[in-house]
Amino acid sequence: MASKKVLIVYAHQSSGSFNSAAKDAAVEVLTAKGCTVEVSDLYAMKFKATATSEDITGKVKNADHFCYGEETKLAWEAGKLTADITEEQRKLTEADLVIFQFPMYWFTVPAIMKGWMDRVLTLGFAFTHEKRYSQGIFKDKKAMLSFTTGSQESMFSANGINGDMNVTLWPLQNGILHYCGFQVLAPQIFWAPSHVPSEARGTMLESWRTRMQGLLGENPLAFTPLDCFDGEKGYQLKPEVHEKHAAKEFGLTVGIHLGKALPPNNQMKAGV
Repeated sequence: MASKKVLIVYAHQSSGSFNSAAKDAAVEVLTAKGCTVEVSDLYAMKFKATATSEDITGKVKNADHFCYGEETKLAWEAGKLTADITEEQRKLTEADLVIFQFPMYWFTVPAIMKGWMDRVLTLGFAFTHEKRYSQGIFKDKKAMLSFTTGSQESMFSANGINGDMNVTLWPLQNGILHYCGFQVLAPQIFWAPSHVPSEARGTMLESWRTRMQGLLGENPLAFTPLDCFDGEKGYQLKPEVHEKHAAKEFGLTVGIHLGKALPPNNQMKAGV
């Protein structure tokens, strides 16, 4: 891990929170292992969450019909994105590993963190039509979600009222992280820390500290490679890939399930 660079994108309002403790533990352990760790504390930075034309300095190409993706691509190419975005892009470019630390809000990331994703992961910088998924721009980087829930683990099960956590994680891990090419490490989920005794929270943090000892050496979650899809036919799974899995019990992934049972823990554990 020595000389590796880690970026922690952190979203919690309170320094007394469990999320803050998890972030601090990551900084402490990874720094002790020789990593260079940067933290983007989004609330402390008052990071702007809305993707607007104000993210571009100077004139835009088409003010009457403003298209954020196209305009920020041009601005990125011309060096005209605002300083808060370019600073985060610098951190991301330098990072070998990105950890998103947050409390789950409404089954996803808090708005300020979604704003970081919307504004920092711009077209051209983070992805292009040609460079995405397994052939994505950040394919040599690792990323992971580390978050707290309000609900207990049983509620996020296949039989639980919230539904399978693997399904909840698919849009974030496949649709954002893997889309940009990241090798996605299994999430670190702290189940309902506000509803357990303090010693249980301490145990949660210790397990996180232990995991971080070998974090950068972990294998990533499995996703179906881009070349398994036919770009000339609407990016449908190629017939030969479909046929190869026809007799298997489970689908390929949570999203590409082929009408079969979902592969267990596909978005929560590597090697399944």
